[in-house]
Amino acid sequence: MTRIGLLGGSFNPAHRGHRQLSVHAAQALGLDEVWWLVSPGNPIKASAGMAPLPCRFASALAMARGRPIRVTAIERQWGTRYTIDTLRRLHRAMPRHRFIWLMGADNLAEFHRWRDWRKIAALLPIAVVPRPGYDARAHAARAMGWLRRFVRPASQARKWTEWRMPALVLLTLPPDPTSATALRAADPHWNDAPSSSIKTKSLRDGVTRRLLA
Repeated sequence: MTRIGLLGGSFNPAHRGHRQLSVHAAQALGLDEVWWLVSPGNPIKASAGMAPLPCRFASALAMARGRPIRVTAIERQWGTRYTIDTLRRLHRAMPRHRFIWLMGADNLAEFHRWRDWRKIAALLPIAVVPRPGYDARAHAARAMGWLRRFVRPASQARKWTEWRMPALVLLTLPPDPTSATALRAADPHWNDAPSSSIKTKSLRDGVTRRLLA
Protein backbone atom coordinates (compact mmCIF):
# COMPACT_ATOMS: atom_id res chain seq x y z
CA MET A 1 0.00 0.00 0.00
CA THR A 2 1.39 3.37 -1.05
CA ARG A 3 0.21 6.44 0.87
CA ILE A 4 -0.39 9.33 -1.54
CA GLY A 5 -1.37 12.92 -0.87
CA LEU A 6 -3.27 14.60 -3.71
CA LEU A 7 -2.94 18.34 -4.24
CA GLY A 8 -5.06 19.65 -7.08
CA GLY A 9 -4.87 23.11 -8.55
CA SER A 10 -4.14 25.38 -11.46
CA PHE A 11 -0.48 25.94 -10.47
CA ASN A 12 -0.62 29.25 -12.31
CA PRO A 13 2.29 29.31 -11.51
CA ALA A 14 3.49 26.71 -9.00
CA HIS A 15 5.27 28.33 -6.07
CA ARG A 16 7.08 27.66 -2.80
CA GLY A 17 3.77 27.62 -0.90
CA HIS A 18 2.71 24.52 -2.86
CA ARG A 19 6.06 22.89 -2.14
CA GLN A 20 6.08 23.78 1.57
CA LEU A 21 2.51 22.56 2.00
CA SER A 22 3.38 19.27 0.32
CA VAL A 23 6.61 18.64 2.24
CA HIS A 24 5.14 19.43 5.65
CA ALA A 25 1.92 17.52 4.95
CA ALA A 26 3.96 14.49 3.87
CA GLN A 27 5.77 14.57 7.21
CA ALA A 28 2.64 15.11 9.28
CA LEU A 29 0.63 12.40 7.49
CA GLY A 30 3.41 9.88 6.87
CA LEU A 31 3.01 10.03 3.10
CA ASP A 32 5.19 8.20 0.61
CA GLU A 33 4.55 10.79 -2.09
CA VAL A 34 2.49 13.83 -2.98
CA TRP A 35 0.94 14.10 -6.44
CA TRP A 36 0.27 17.52 -7.90
CA LEU A 37 -2.77 17.31 -10.16
CA VAL A 38 -2.31 20.18 -12.61
CA SER A 39 -5.80 21.02 -13.77
CA PRO A 40 -6.51 21.62 -17.47
CA GLY A 41 -9.06 24.22 -16.31
CA ASN A 42 -10.74 24.93 -12.99
CA PRO A 43 -14.55 24.86 -13.42
CA ILE A 44 -15.08 27.54 -10.75
CA LYS A 45 -12.29 29.88 -11.85
CA ALA A 46 -12.26 32.32 -14.72
CA SER A 47 -10.12 31.28 -17.67
CA ALA A 48 -8.80 34.84 -18.13
CA GLY A 49 -5.16 35.01 -17.09
CA MET A 50 -4.76 31.22 -17.08
CA ALA A 51 -1.46 30.21 -18.64
CA PRO A 52 -1.41 27.24 -21.05
CA LEU A 53 -1.20 23.84 -19.41
CA PRO A 54 2.39 23.12 -20.60
CA CYS A 55 3.65 26.32 -18.93
CA ARG A 56 1.88 25.54 -15.66
CA PHE A 57 3.04 21.93 -15.79
CA ALA A 58 6.64 23.05 -16.40
CA SER A 59 6.50 25.47 -13.46
CA ALA A 60 5.25 22.64 -11.23
CA LEU A 61 8.06 20.35 -12.38
CA ALA A 62 10.65 23.01 -11.56
CA MET A 63 9.17 23.71 -8.12
CA ALA A 64 8.82 20.00 -7.23
CA ARG A 65 12.36 19.08 -8.20
CA GLY A 66 14.24 17.24 -5.45
CA ARG A 67 11.10 16.53 -3.39
CA PRO A 68 8.92 13.37 -3.16
CA ILE A 69 6.40 15.02 -5.46
CA ARG A 70 5.03 13.73 -8.78
CA VAL A 71 3.54 16.22 -11.23
CA THR A 72 0.67 14.88 -13.30
CA ALA A 73 -1.84 16.12 -15.85
CA ILE A 74 -3.88 12.95 -15.51
CA GLU A 75 -7.14 14.90 -15.71
CA ARG A 76 -6.13 16.10 -19.17
CA GLN A 77 -5.37 12.54 -20.26
CA TRP A 78 -8.56 11.09 -18.80
CA GLY A 79 -10.77 13.98 -19.84
CA THR A 80 -12.14 14.41 -16.32
CA ARG A 81 -13.31 17.93 -15.54
CA TYR A 82 -14.44 17.58 -11.94
CA THR A 83 -12.48 16.35 -8.92
CA ILE A 84 -15.10 13.75 -7.99
CA ASP A 85 -14.73 12.07 -11.41
CA THR A 86 -10.93 12.08 -11.19
CA LEU A 87 -10.98 10.54 -7.72
CA ARG A 88 -13.39 7.79 -8.68
CA ARG A 89 -11.22 6.84 -11.61
CA LEU A 90 -8.05 6.94 -9.49
CA HIS A 91 -9.62 4.53 -7.02
CA ARG A 92 -10.56 2.14 -9.82
CA ALA A 93 -7.23 2.40 -11.64
CA MET A 94 -4.94 2.23 -8.59
CA PRO A 95 -6.56 0.04 -5.91
CA ARG A 96 -3.26 -0.57 -4.10
CA HIS A 97 -2.79 3.12 -3.38
CA ARG A 98 -4.39 4.97 -0.47
CA PHE A 99 -5.19 8.60 -1.16
CA ILE A 100 -5.78 11.63 1.03
CA TRP A 101 -6.85 14.99 -0.39
CA LEU A 102 -4.72 18.00 0.57
CA MET A 103 -6.19 21.50 0.49
CA GLY A 104 -5.41 24.93 1.85
CA ALA A 105 -7.87 26.76 4.08
CA ASP A 106 -8.70 28.98 1.09
CA ASN A 107 -10.07 25.94 -0.75
CA LEU A 108 -12.05 24.78 2.27
CA ALA A 109 -13.78 28.17 2.29
CA GLU A 110 -14.96 27.44 -1.27
CA PHE A 111 -15.43 23.68 -0.95
CA HIS A 112 -19.24 23.89 -0.98
CA ARG A 113 -19.01 25.13 -4.59
CA TRP A 114 -17.28 21.95 -5.77
CA ARG A 115 -19.44 19.42 -7.58
CA ASP A 116 -20.54 16.61 -5.23
CA TRP A 117 -18.32 17.87 -2.43
CA ARG A 118 -20.01 15.65 0.13
CA LYS A 119 -19.30 12.63 -2.06
CA ILE A 120 -15.64 13.68 -2.26
CA ALA A 121 -15.53 13.73 1.54
CA ALA A 122 -17.15 10.30 1.65
CA LEU A 123 -14.57 8.90 -0.77
CA LEU A 124 -11.28 9.84 0.90
CA PRO A 125 -9.99 11.73 3.94
CA ILE A 126 -9.20 15.44 3.66
CA ALA A 127 -6.28 17.26 5.27
CA VAL A 128 -6.50 21.05 5.53
CA VAL A 129 -3.47 23.29 5.99
CA PRO A 130 -3.50 26.94 7.15
CA ARG A 131 -3.46 29.83 4.68
CA PRO A 132 -2.87 33.36 6.00
CA GLY A 133 -6.07 35.40 5.80
CA TYR A 134 -8.35 32.42 5.11
CA ASP A 135 -8.45 30.38 8.30
CA ALA A 136 -11.38 32.24 9.88
CA ARG A 137 -13.39 32.02 6.64
CA ALA A 138 -12.64 28.32 6.37
CA HIS A 139 -13.92 27.58 9.88
CA ALA A 140 -17.10 29.53 9.15
CA ALA A 141 -17.57 28.01 5.70
CA ARG A 142 -20.76 26.25 4.66
CA ALA A 143 -18.91 22.97 4.03
CA MET A 144 -17.26 23.15 7.44
CA GLY A 145 -20.70 23.31 9.05
CA TRP A 146 -21.28 19.78 7.76
CA LEU A 147 -17.70 18.50 8.07
CA ARG A 148 -17.10 19.70 11.63
CA ARG A 149 -18.60 16.54 13.12
CA PHE A 150 -16.03 14.45 11.22
CA VAL A 151 -12.89 16.30 12.36
CA ARG A 152 -10.13 14.01 13.66
CA PRO A 153 -7.36 15.05 16.08
CA ALA A 154 -4.19 16.29 14.40
CA SER A 155 -2.25 14.10 16.85
CA GLN A 156 -3.68 11.07 15.01
CA ALA A 157 -2.90 12.35 11.51
CA ARG A 158 -0.58 9.45 10.67
CA LYS A 159 -3.43 7.00 11.25
CA TRP A 160 -5.54 8.42 8.42
CA THR A 161 -5.61 5.12 6.51
CA GLU A 162 -7.59 3.63 9.42
CA TRP A 163 -10.28 6.32 9.48
CA ARG A 164 -13.85 5.81 8.44
CA MET A 165 -15.11 8.35 5.91
CA PRO A 166 -15.93 11.19 6.04
CA ALA A 167 -12.82 12.33 7.91
CA LEU A 168 -11.15 15.72 8.11
CA VAL A 169 -7.93 16.71 9.85
CA LEU A 170 -6.79 20.30 10.40
CA LEU A 171 -3.01 20.29 10.29
CA THR A 172 -0.95 22.87 12.17
CA LEU A 173 1.81 23.59 9.68
CA PRO A 174 3.95 26.68 9.16
CA PRO A 175 1.81 29.01 6.99
CA ASP A 176 3.28 30.48 3.81
CA PRO A 177 1.87 33.77 2.46
CA THR A 178 2.98 33.10 -1.13
CA SER A 179 0.12 33.17 -3.63
CA ALA A 180 -0.08 32.62 -7.37
CA THR A 181 -2.27 35.73 -7.66
CA ALA A 182 0.45 37.92 -6.15
CA LEU A 183 3.12 36.31 -8.32
CA ARG A 184 1.11 36.99 -11.48
CA ALA A 185 0.51 40.58 -10.40
CA ALA A 186 4.24 41.07 -9.91
CA ASP A 187 5.09 39.36 -13.21
CA PRO A 188 2.06 39.17 -15.56
CA HIS A 189 4.16 37.62 -18.31
CA TRP A 190 5.83 34.93 -16.19
CA ASN A 191 4.86 32.23 -18.68
CA ASP A 192 6.62 34.09 -21.51
CA ALA A 193 10.00 33.86 -19.78
CA PRO A 194 12.66 31.77 -21.56
CA SER A 195 12.86 29.40 -18.58
CA SER A 196 9.22 28.39 -19.04
CA SER A 197 9.27 28.03 -22.82
CA ILE A 198 9.49 24.24 -22.79
CA LYS A 199 7.99 22.41 -25.72
CA THR A 200 5.04 20.22 -24.90
CA LYS A 201 6.73 17.17 -26.38
CA SER A 202 9.48 17.34 -23.73
CA LEU A 203 7.10 17.13 -20.76
CA ARG A 204 6.40 13.68 -19.31
CA ASP A 205 3.65 12.92 -16.81
CA GLY A 206 5.03 11.86 -13.44
CA VAL A 207 2.29 9.28 -12.82
CA THR A 208 1.36 7.82 -16.20
CA ARG A 209 4.81 8.44 -17.76
CA ARG A 210 3.04 9.56 -20.94
CA LEU A 211 4.18 12.64 -22.82
CA LEU A 212 1.97 15.66 -22.27
CA ALA A 213 -0.32 16.01 -25.27
